[in-house]
Amino acid sequence: MKNILSFAFLFFSLQAVAQRPVPADGKPSRILLLNATAHVGNGKVVENSAIGLADGKITFIMDARGFKPDPRSFDTIMTLPGKHIYPGFISTGSIIGLSEIELVRATNDFRESGTINPSARALIAYNTDSRVIPTVRDNGVLMAQIAPQGGLFSGTSSVVQLDAWNWEDAAVFADDGIWLNWPSMRTFKSPWSDPEDEQRERMQKSLATLNRQFEEAAAYADATDPLFNPHLQAMKGLFDSTKTLFVRCDFAREILEALALSERYGIKLVIVGGADSWRIADRLKAGKVPVIIERTHALPYREDEDVALPYKLPSLLRDAGVEFAITDQGFWQHRNLPFQAGMAVGFGLSSEEALKAITLSPARILGIDSRCGSLEDGKDATLFVSSGDALEMTGNHVELAWIAGREISLDNYQKALYDRYRTKYGLSPR
Repeated sequence: MKNILSFAFLFFSLQAVAQRPVPADGKPSRILLLNATAHVGNGKVVENSAIGLADGKITFIMDARGFKPDPRSFDTIMTLPGKHIYPGFISTGSIIGLSEIELVRATNDFRESGTINPSARALIAYNTDSRVIPTVRDNGVLMAQIAPQGGLFSGTSSVVQLDAWNWEDAAVFADDGIWLNWPSMRTFKSPWSDPEDEQRERMQKSLATLNRQFEEAAAYADATDPLFNPHLQAMKGLFDSTKTLFVRCDFAREILEALALSERYGIKLVIVGGADSWRIADRLKAGKVPVIIERTHALPYREDEDVALPYKLPSLLRDAGVEFAITDQGFWQHRNLPFQAGMAVGFGLSSEEALKAITLSPARILGIDSRCGSLEDGKDATLFVSSGDALEMTGNHVELAWIAGREISLDNYQKALYDRYRTKYGLSPR
């Protein structure tokens, strides 16, 4: 019986693996993309473009009018009139590859027990075989910052590309930042809330723990030969600016306290969420602190606020001169990243500004803009071709995609099920 169960487990495991797209072979070819509309990612659009790819890089991008390519210089020439080319979208603060089935605890590896875990590395838990990853890729999300959740100090995030055999191959920027959940500094009055005194006491204890941790980490960073401490060692990079502090908080008071902390220790700070960031935009601009807006498809926190405030937040920050990016929450939800950005187009942003919020801006915030985030000479050839406007649900139809010059598969489990049941009912597959 034991052998039968083992064989069954192996059989279904192999079946599951077989249904996942195989990573690209790692041999970038010389490719010329002609006549598509190129959305550069920095606000520029090249209506009739010529884009060269070689050795995993973008070698040139130019207007195709009058351009006469030498066929011997390219392995493949693709003519794409009416199509749109975009830099790969970048999701931030996601748990893609860290969670598979929300209700099955064994498939969730994004949270450690306890409250202080800065040394918990999301990268080594990243599962490149996740069935979710290909579904996210299919909407143009080709890179992600994977970040742990929970506790006070959640752990250390990393940036990965979404087509790899293992986490070592996937890593683009390992251990880029520490994630902190700022203690709530707001008391709630409701039948199911704790007494206000208890809420305040809990807040004070959390703030005391937070401040003590930073004091110890700063002393550890200054010491010449400290006794090794994994948590303090993980935070050491905050004090020499090799790591960024990502702080999840929404309300103005919390953001101001986080700003004060970063100024006290000279730490690079990014606010994540930042629902109230527009209220103190002048302080954020002065401190050159960017904001990662967690989602636009949301309701405001306060009953008396404009119901469309989450849609308007990107344009409010843009008008105030605050750098921002747009992301989503969770893991599979990040396939909606382009639509989170697209929603802001109807509330003050232009299409190219919304595109920048999920390409070049997150690349800058994450410190990887020298190699990705826009279609520019010398950057990684991480881009895709869509038949329509990729920020609209009806236009986002990704037909081709490359990561570092390798053409990747756009198949996924959902497409396989779609074809299967079309066949069942006598319809042709896609």
